[in-house]
Amino acid sequence: MLFKWNYKPPTKEEKQAADELGAKLNVSPILAQLLMLRGITTESAAKRFFHPQLADLINPFLMKDMDLAVDRLNDAMGRKERILVYGDYDVDGCTAVALVYKFIQQFYSNIEYYIPDRYDEGYGVSKKGIDYAKETGVKLIIILDCGIKAIEEIAYAKSLGIDFIICDHHMPDDELPPAVAILNPKRPDDTYPFKHLCGCGVGFKFMQAFAKNNGIPFARLIPLLDLCAVSIAADIVPVTEENRILAFHGLKTLNQNPSIGLKAIIDICGLGGREISMSDIVFKIGPRINASGRMESGRESVDLLVEKDFSHALEKAKHIDCYNDKRKDIDKQMTEDANHIVSRLESQRHQSSIVLYDEHWKKGVIGIVASRLTEIYFRPTVVLTRDGDFATGSARSV
Repeated sequence: MLFKWNYKPPTKEEKQAADELGAKLNVSPILAQLLMLRGITTESAAKRFFHPQLADLINPFLMKDMDLAVDRLNDAMGRKERILVYGDYDVDGCTAVALVYKFIQQFYSNIEYYIPDRYDEGYGVSKKGIDYAKETGVKLIIILDCGIKAIEEIAYAKSLGIDFIICDHHMPDDELPPAVAILNPKRPDDTYPFKHLCGCGVGFKFMQAFAKNNGIPFARLIPLLDLCAVSIAADIVPVTEENRILAFHGLKTLNQNPSIGLKAIIDICGLGGREISMSDIVFKIGPRINASGRMESGRESVDLLVEKDFSHALEKAKHIDCYNDKRKDIDKQMTEDANHIVSRLESQRHQSSIVLYDEHWKKGVIGIVASRLTEIYFRPTVVLTRDGDFATGSARSV
């Protein structure tokens, strides 16, 4: 594979501006130029970049529907309604559910959490999950990292007397679900200044607003920032602006005083006693949280993340680590099988994309296989497997 590098040298004016910024910051002109390429052009902006402050977090009530979400949560707690915290089975969804559940549980006991089964219910809001909520007397569902497209499902829940608060970060369609509040900075009618929060980040902003509205000190939220850091790293959202603040202080919490569940994962990963970086989350911590949802049930990861006893957490972390080992074996075998298929398809050499299907491939691992093939062949790849009467798959681009 040959690459063509397009290099644009700085103009005379850009070089002069970088020299001036470098002199103010006492850094090299090269570093100053890199800052300017990131849109950091003033001394104050550079200081915020190098020293992220929690005080610079955006007012959560600037997010559309935040007042409605907080009012509905307050009403639910005031009326002692049963609340269900519902989330996706990946790292972002599991950390978001753990964060919101752990924070609300400090003040309210009539609450539980729910993670849909990837193989039985599929992605997002499921009718089975809503029926479970109805059977258990739930009146309010807080859904995290999904739900923005679940128009029919949320309408069904509404017909059963169940309200939804959506905390999502995926692109919405023109029509929005009939939820009482939709927190999503990517809504076209939302003027929230930062658009790239992950699902866990949106959940954190919700809890920040809830705390602010109820006079709860912000310090009560700081122990949950390690979950934000894990989610930001694993979900590959831009580590800029508000995400940079959350990730910076989340890493600090992860290194100095991690939650019981994350401490157990850190020990199982062999990361104990060393400085944990974002790369450690991406390659070691995140895959283990993901593994239970890929192999069995994502609920096991949330069980671990909310665990309060370290010995129990360690046992759960070991169990999840076994899932991760199995996932690696299946991933390796499926990648070899897929690679063998591609190598036999002579015509693929001239195609601009790869599409593969095998009904025996495991649904929870096909996304990883698609990523590996994209890396090998540098072409967009779609990998499909059988799911009942349908084919289901994952797509990855270069």
